[in-house]
Amino acid sequence: MGRQHATPILLSGDGATRLTPLNLGAGPEAVSEAALQQLIHDYPDCLPIAEIDPLFSGPIPICTELNTTAGPIDNFMVTPSGLPVLVECKLWRNPEMRRQVVSQILDYAKELSRWSSSDLQREASRRLGRAGNVLLEMVRGAGHDVDEMDFNDALTSNLRRGRFLLLIVGDGIREGVEAITEYLQIHAGLHFTLGLVELPIFVTPSGDRLLVPRVLARTQTLVRTVVSVPDGMAVVDEEGAREDGELGELDRKPFWVEFLRGLSLDDPDQRLANPTNQGAIYFPLPAPGGTAWLTVFRVIAKWEVGLFLSYTRGSDGDRIVRRVLDDWETIRAELGGTVRQHVDRAGRKSPVAEGEAPRTLIQDEFRTGPWTDPAEKAKAMDWLRTRTNEFLNVLRPRVRAAAADLSLEIR
Repeated sequence: MGRQHATPILLSGDGATRLTPLNLGAGPEAVSEAALQQLIHDYPDCLPIAEIDPLFSGPIPICTELNTTAGPIDNFMVTPSGLPVLVECKLWRNPEMRRQVVSQILDYAKELSRWSSSDLQREASRRLGRAGNVLLEMVRGAGHDVDEMDFNDALTSNLRRGRFLLLIVGDGIREGVEAITEYLQIHAGLHFTLGLVELPIFVTPSGDRLLVPRVLARTQTLVRTVVSVPDGMAVVDEEGAREDGELGELDRKPFWVEFLRGLSLDDPDQRLANPTNQGAIYFPLPAPGGTAWLTVFRVIAKWEVGLFLSYTRGSDGDRIVRRVLDDWETIRAELGGTVRQHVDRAGRKSPVAEGEAPRTLIQDEFRTGPWTDPAEKAKAMDWLRTRTNEFLNVLRPRVRAAAADLSLEIR
């Protein structure tokens, strides 16, 4: 049976009134795409983001028509945790337009995955005609107390990992959603959380307007995807886990808060990771530009915890990690246990030049019984805390020394 979209009915003391929908398009009584963009910018809460991906809830609207080489993004927003939200507002007049808009927003995401927080800051400043770190200022202006370095690092990391929320918003998205679903399933470039949102607008008898947002589809129900990440870094997908909010103290952020609260590090200069709503947290290492870090992860579907040395391919961190790997036998002896060199996630290898060493990660993991048993959860926490301290003790000084050697060579 096809989807049904009923017209809202307003109940009052005078009886029931069927509301009249406004049209998207041209004309004095219609809502244009530009007006829809401004509406979303002024009232971002009209988007049912929490229903699509709670991780992106509460974004701060930055600007409309953010310029990229792939074209202007209708609405750009960012969460206080540095997660970008891209919105494309479109009319849905023909089946070809439906495919074009999906391709278009994916092109925007692909372009942004090549940016850093500095690139985003520059373009937002140009669009708004404001100097300074406008992204940070607007997030703080919305009442969020965020650290500048942490925010910029998180934003750059999310851009490079391709961790975006992409929203296609319009009116009249009726038939054709199935065609879009089919298109997404065969589109090899889909690496993001994507939602289709219908935002019909109705006129009340008083002349006020009523928005009735509807989530028509999202990537969780359309197709399972793998987030695109920088070479050398894996995103932990807790496939098979229950939705956040159902796990109690096993929810991602409470889990990491508890982990960090009990973590004791020998190195007083090591910055702690920030607790996240993701399946991993990241400890920065002394590589230029934050291009090397220690990823600490959990996979609740397997009751597994682990960690690995990560870096951005083609960066100083890449070159530094290759030097660290030259001392692998000593590192393996110092770390002991089940530590190993591991090819990038899912066995993928990026192309390498002739004579160049294959990409590898220094990794270890540990499985227990279900963490619903406090004793099993404690075993996982204890192992991960101990191993995190050991990895940082062994790897951090080597990364720092390799970075110093690289700096001398550049001079």
